[in-house]
Amino acid sequence: MKKLLPVAVAAIALAAACTTDSKSTWQQYEQWRNANNSWLAQMQSKKDESGQPYYKTIVPSWAPGSFVLVHYFNDRKLTEGNLSPLFNSTVDTRYWLHDYEGTPVDSSTLVTSTGTKGVYRAQLSSLIPGWAAALSDMRCGDTAEIIVPYALAYGDQGSNALRPYSNLRFNVRLVDIPYYETNK
Repeated sequence: MKKLLPVAVAAIALAAACTTDSKSTWQQYEQWRNANNSWLAQMQSKKDESGQPYYKTIVPSWAPGSFVLVHYFNDRKLTEGNLSPLFNSTVDTRYWLHDYEGTPVDSSTLVTSTGTKGVYRAQLSSLIPGWAAALSDMRCGDTAEIIVPYALAYGDQGSNALRPYSNLRFNVRLVDIPYYETNK
């Protein structure tokens, strides 16, 4: 019994530390989270010059309570017959990633491994859920601004240069879908 007591105390301390860390992350990033949420609400309500919503809202079928926002810069009639990626597709994109404040975080201009400088190649299923959902709506040749809420990005963990609770703004061009798989 005496041997188990230190183990039990250590387990309780570890559980308490995990709970405290979780709360401290929530509290530590409260202002950042609130600013991100305010910005996201502004983007959701943004209108174009004719009074129509600036962004298209995409609700993934696999996450009905969530959404991403997409604004296409090109005339989508010109890409109407082009391929759209499937969840198991490999995609080639050019992208620039910023946090909500406009601070650059990442860019495909840094990529040199695909054989085409500045093109990022990845399987759609390996991307953060929000980016994958938006790319699924795109066609080869489309260029768009994508707003990804933190819940469909890196959540409360953050990633490298991104703080927890960071909403993301991508500017993306879907360049190609190599090895295209049909869903037949």
